[in-house]
Amino acid sequence: MATSSSSTGVDKLKNKLRALVVDDNRMIRLYMVSLLKKANVEAEVAEDGKAAVNCFLQGKTYDIILMDKDMPQMDGVQATRILREMGVKTKIVGVTSHSTEEEKREFLEAGLDDFFVKPLTSPQLIELLKDVGNK
Repeated sequence: MATSSSSTGVDKLKNKLRALVVDDNRMIRLYMVSLLKKANVEAEVAEDGKAAVNCFLQGKTYDIILMDKDMPQMDGVQATRILREMGVKTKIVGVTSHSTEEEKREFLEAGLDDFFVKPLTSPQLIELLKDVGNK
């Protein structure tokens, strides 16, 4: 029985992946979760960096985090820095509408593994998932 994921290139992953989408924009969260589900990835959402940090404090784990930069309460830079200080090794990918070199550098210095300008496309996501899933 063929699955729709076979056309995405993610079908060869060792295990089903878990992702955390961190963004204060509901439409962006829905879009990202939709992309992840099409790739057969289990997805959870957090409305800001503080909620993302709380997920890890509750003992949850993920294979990849898609992190927005500008959010209320705690932005993506702060959340990424805190997660790294907590020892979180999960791949954190910045996905933001801000793309100046200074903003990108600040976000990467906080501990990001990768950075993309919104909107993240399905081909970009597939490449990220292949990298995460085959480790």
